[in-house]
Formats: sequence, C-alpha cells, structure tokens
Amino acid sequence: MGCSLLISGLILWFAMSSKNNGILAIMDEELISKSSSSSYNYADALGKAILFFEGQRSGKLPKDQRVKWRGDSALSDGKTQNVNLVGGYYDAGDNVKFGWPMSFTVSLLSWAAVEYESEISSVNQIGYLRRAIRWGTNFILQSHTSPITLFTQVGEGNADHNCWERPEDMDTPRTLYKIDANSPGTEAAAEAAAALSAASIVFKKKDTKYSSKLLRHSKSLFDFADKYRGTYTGSCPFYCSYSGYQDELLWAAAWLYKASGESKYLKYITDNQGWNQAASEFSWDNKFVGVQTLLTQEFYGGKKDLAKIHSDGESFICALMQGSYSLQIKKTPGGLLYTRDSNNLQYTTTSTMVLFIFSKILNKNNIDGIHCGSTNFTSSEIKAFAKSQVDYILGNNPMKMSYMVGYGSKYPKQLHHRGSSIPSIKVHQTKVGCNDGYTDYFYSSNPNPNIHVGAIVGGPDFNDQFNDARSDYSHSEPTTYMNAAFIGSVAALIGEIKTGTM
Repeated sequence: MGCSLLISGLILWFAMSSKNNGILAIMDEELISKSSSSSYNYADALGKAILFFEGQRSGKLPKDQRVKWRGDSALSDGKTQNVNLVGGYYDAGDNVKFGWPMSFTVSLLSWAAVEYESEISSVNQIGYLRRAIRWGTNFILQSHTSPITLFTQVGEGNADHNCWERPEDMDTPRTLYKIDANSPGTEAAAEAAAALSAASIVFKKKDTKYSSKLLRHSKSLFDFADKYRGTYTGSCPFYCSYSGYQDELLWAAAWLYKASGESKYLKYITDNQGWNQAASEFSWDNKFVGVQTLLTQEFYGGKKDLAKIHSDGESFICALMQGSYSLQIKKTPGGLLYTRDSNNLQYTTTSTMVLFIFSKILNKNNIDGIHCGSTNFTSSEIKAFAKSQVDYILGNNPMKMSYMVGYGSKYPKQLHHRGSSIPSIKVHQTKVGCNDGYTDYFYSSNPNPNIHVGAIVGGPDFNDQFNDARSDYSHSEPTTYMNAAFIGSVAALIGEIKTGTM
C-alpha cells in the first residue's frame, strides 16, 4: 500500500514537474534566442518577469492560471471583520499581504504599461501585464471600504516569518490592519491613490467603466491621505517609513494629474514643491525620484514652475552615472549599481527604469543630455548604462549567472520563498506544518522543487559574489516591486532593439 502510494506520488510529481518545465519550454520556443553578453532576449525576460506575478497570487486562482504548482490560498481573509480581503499578492517569499508595497508594485506595473504599451504589445505580453495589474487593483479597491478606511495588511508579520509553510497550508493568524481618521497612515493611502490613478490610465481605452472606478477611488484615497496626515507605522518593522509621507503625497498628486488632467493636482504639487528633495534611490519608501521623472516632461512642455523638481530629477541621474562629479551610487567591480546590501537589486531595477524613461524624455524634447558639473551625459550614454544593468542581471556578470529564476542555463536554485521551496500541494497533499517546513525544506541543501519562473532575487554582494542559499534572504528573496521595476526596464530595451537604436 505504502509502496504504491509512493509510486503514484512520484508519477504525479514528474507530471507536475513536466508541466512546470513546460511553461519554460513554451516560453523558450516562443521567445528565446541564444543569449550573449552583449544582447539578451529581452522579450523572453519580459514574459517571465510578468509570469512571476501569477506565482505570487493570493486567493482563488483563475482557470487560466499558468503557474500550476500554486493552489488557492487565504480564502477567508477579512472574514473576522466582515470584509472581503481575498486576493492580492504576497509581496515576497512570505505569506503576508502588505498593502503599502503592493500598491507601489501596482504603480510600477502601471507605469511600465503606460510608458511602453506598444513595446510590450509587440511581444504579446500586454494582456498578461494588464491581468497582473488588475489582480492588484481589485484588491486595493476591496481594501478601500469607506472614504476614510483602508485595510493595509493581512497577516501577522512576526508569526508568519516564524513559520515555513506553503500559502495553501497557512495557519498563522490572518490579522487585519487598517488606517482611518483616528489612526491615519498617509504613505499607505497616498500610494494606493497613486496605484489606482496610474492603473486608470492603463484601462482607459480597454475598460472605461473600470478605469473610471479606479480614478474615483484614487481621488477619494488622496483626499483621505492629505486630510488625515500621519506617518504609517502598521507594517513596521518590515516596512517602515523613513522618508516621511510628503513624497507619497506628491507621487499620488502627479499620477492624479496625469490621469485626470485636473489642474488642481498640478497646483497641489507646485504649492508644495518645497517638500521635494534630491534623492539617490527610488523605492517603496522613497518616491521623490518617481515624482521628478513623471513631471520632467511637464517641465519641458512649458510648466517652468516645476524647475526645482526637474533639477532634482537630473541630480538623481548625476548620482548614478559613473564619472559624474556628484556620483553617489558606486558600482561593484563587475559593474552593478550598488545602493545597499539588503535586497540591492530592488534599487538597481528602479534606478534603471528611471534612467530609461529619462533618456526617452530627453530624446522626445531634443535635449542634448544632462550636465553633471563639467561632464555631459547624452541620452545614448544614459541608455547604454541602463542596458548594462539589465544585462548584468540577465547574466553578464562575474558569476556568469542570471539573477532571474528560469532565465538562461544558470540561475538561483534555492530561492528564499516558501511556496517554491516546498513540493506543490498538488504533488504532496499532506499538510506541511510550520516547523516541518523548516526541518524538511528550509534547511535542505536541495534545489527548490518548484521553479518560480521570472523571480528576480536580491542579488550579489558588493564583490559580485552570490551564495545560492535559501537562508540568505537578503540576497536570495524575490519581491513584487523588484520585478515590477524590471518590467519597465526590459520593455524599454525591446523598443530600442526593434528600432535599431541600440
């Protein structure tokens, strides 16, 4: 009896593995061409970066779900307070739904879709990207239960991080966190507003009714964020606000102006331009660079009262470009922008996305480049540097490996990710408990049984070294916002390759 069950389990396991590898094979056939250090298959990388989001889904999975090793999870979220908070994304390798970084992820995905719609469409990925955005926006809409109430987290961070369980087996507390007039959290509310307004542009032609709904909720969330100001502390110590909430308010106002065209949002920005500051990172915490990049086009379009925002945006480029007199972010010996050790690729991917968009704005407005002291960096030089960062991530690095799981022949095998590291519930149907997950899988030296295609890990250390170890979460854990920013970067390269400008 035991032997036959074992054989049956092995057969099912191999069937599931072949399905998992089948996704790779299908995408390879459709998209892959032989990679080299000078030029990688950006269409393949884009498809896989978007596919990653299906592996991060929470809730009831749809029939067209492509990541087959995942199952339904967290189907009672919100029930304790009679709200429906089923859905959304797990932000990284854990099983908590953090609303603030989830909204930032949706903002970045939407920005990529707005900026590079034709490029993404040209490789048949725009539909998948819209679905990834909608999975996030639907959850944000559900979380916004009244004009002055937003649920910002589902799950108990400490309890969850002390367990190594598949989301399908999860039995840790699904504690709910919310902000309201008495307990404000401006960062979370304003970021949700930014996400919904950016997404409203994505769906404006595709689904007018849905787009209007997104914009309506965005305006309401912005009013809530601005009227009841207070730093968001609900996700600390996992996501703490260090930059304050002014950046999120400006970021939301910028997207609302883009989405609605209403001058009051631009006036809000100019009236509060004093909040703006030069920064050397663009992240889930600090959005100033995003604001500056979004509004630089407005500056060149005649809005000269945005001069400070424009100049601060240029200072970010000068902080990154090697050889600049005001260089702040140095490279590793192998050429990777290195902001800080913990999950460094999140900063590399966002910086690279901004570099590409900035160079595009310069071209559009016939600007000869950005002056960093006595050095002028042309649009082509900025693009080339941004491309070097994408290529590093995809394999042009001292380790000769891709930092995207499932891309190329060598990539991380021990992703710090619960669902990926434990056999699929469709293969191993017995519940894997909190401690069993650690004993049997977390500490295992074996590769993860499920290939989480498209996941970008935290990346190498300052010396370009990467220890492929599940326990090394600061280098081997993926995040949704890291992948979202990479989508914007790789989409830009698809356009450059197609037009022959790179």
